[in-house]
Amino acid sequence: MHDLVIRGGSIIDGTGADAYTGDVGVRDGIIVEVGGKVGPGKREVDAGGALVTPGWVDIHTHYDGQATWDGDLTPSAWHGVTTTVFGNCGVGFAPVKPGSEPYLINLMEGVEDIPEIVLSEGIDFRWESFPEFMDVLAETPRTMDIGCQVPHAALRYYVMGDKGADYQSLPTEDEIAKMGTILEEALQAGAMGFTTSRTIKHKAADGRFTPSLTAREAELFGMADAMRRAGKGVLQVNSDFEEGDFDILRAAAERAGRPLSVLLIQVDNAPDRWKDTLKGIHAANAAGIRANGQVGTRPIGILMGLETSVHPFLSHKTWKDMADLTPAERYQRLKNNPELRQQMLDEKPQGGHAKWMDFALDKAHPLEYPLNYEPRPENSVGNRAKREGRDKWEVALDLMLSQDGKAIMLYPFENYYHGDLEVVRTLMTDEHTVAGVADGGAHVGLICDSSAPTTLLTLWGRDRVRGEKIPLPYLVKKQTRDTARAYGITDRGTIETGMKADLNVIDFQNLSVTMPEVVYDLPAGGRRLIQRANGYRHTFKAGQETVANGELTGARPGGLMRG
Repeated sequence: MHDLVIRGGSIIDGTGADAYTGDVGVRDGIIVEVGGKVGPGKREVDAGGALVTPGWVDIHTHYDGQATWDGDLTPSAWHGVTTTVFGNCGVGFAPVKPGSEPYLINLMEGVEDIPEIVLSEGIDFRWESFPEFMDVLAETPRTMDIGCQVPHAALRYYVMGDKGADYQSLPTEDEIAKMGTILEEALQAGAMGFTTSRTIKHKAADGRFTPSLTAREAELFGMADAMRRAGKGVLQVNSDFEEGDFDILRAAAERAGRPLSVLLIQVDNAPDRWKDTLKGIHAANAAGIRANGQVGTRPIGILMGLETSVHPFLSHKTWKDMADLTPAERYQRLKNNPELRQQMLDEKPQGGHAKWMDFALDKAHPLEYPLNYEPRPENSVGNRAKREGRDKWEVALDLMLSQDGKAIMLYPFENYYHGDLEVVRTLMTDEHTVAGVADGGAHVGLICDSSAPTTLLTLWGRDRVRGEKIPLPYLVKKQTRDTARAYGITDRGTIETGMKADLNVIDFQNLSVTMPEVVYDLPAGGRRLIQRANGYRHTFKAGQETVANGELTGARPGGLMRG
């Protein structure tokens, strides 16, 4: 008898094949029978009228800190994710020497917008080496499986000390050798990859650029040699792709004999640069060098509301004068005092933040349910203000005060240069890209893209009206088999016999993401943005139900994956 049978669902198996109706039988956490009518089960789930898919495999998150205190890893767990990989973009918390934790926290705070107090209060640094870090992670039962990667910044700082935090400091040959030895040991112990950052967007909270910003060939090739010796791991990179960058990374991947995975997004200051990077990825694959681009599935946008990390009025004196009030008190004061609102609108500060926001409001859109992640440019805050003959700052304030002060505006600053998602569609449908960039666990007061696996299906498979949709079997494959295989994970990602029973049962017609909301449930009462989902009837991890109708069940059959 099977432990679990899911009956009569529309199975989209992750291979890219068309959907078919059938049953899935599970025993000991493994899929043992698929298709037709399988034998009886100790538990049987009626999936009639629902989709049955593999659990989502999200390879680009930043749960490095949260994973040390939280076994559930929401919001991702609410969105059908059963496997996740973090340690991306060269930032993380191991290896770490006693006493050097504050720098790694400062870097993570700046790069990924996770407050220092949250990390300081939440993380119990009970490790020094990367294998010890993995051992600590392995102690906690989890709703999903996790994998971690060795971050370049932590590695540099561990070996080079304070000078390692300065991207302009070059490591000696001995220091490169030491970093390589540590990396090799981490990979042998089960690290999934080595990650580095070459983007000026990444700065520590104190303003310093990320340590790996301009790492020279000698340093990168030293890490590549370590990866070759280990015979394991992915080289993951976030880069601005300035002239020559991709060539260096390709050479490092070729030297390592390991896959290269780069973030591939459209940026406003160079809206066609993604084309050159994609050509480079294709050329690398044609030369036998495995390479892929991690792509977003919707605009990357800053969420702006009265309680988020960024909004238009942060630099206004009136707002600053209310810093000691609770969010509810600030809202009530502004709502009930028209003179105070006008006073704030009249201030018009001239600093950099105000200038940025003046630009951003021309592209920002109010988020309304059901959420539309391909809004029309004519509906932006700036264009709405023009139609109404009003100041855009006034319109923005009115919007932010709506919904009892919980309203959110979306400012799409990447993947939306032309005001639509045609570039994203081109990227998603390329054979050498995988779904990525969801950033779960990061940008906790700015961005909430951990819901991206859900909108991948709803936007592209059902709701899109401003262009072509994408077939569901392709979308499912992009977020399951393709992401898993990008990291050499071969025991999941498809609904086939012998695979891990990581499964979603989805009411596709009613699948949706909820409005983003600010909650204060991080350590030290820290703030974060969350989005839940409607429509996931069941999520199973290794055959055990972890989420039922959007609520965690308390089951934690997941744990640490070792590459």
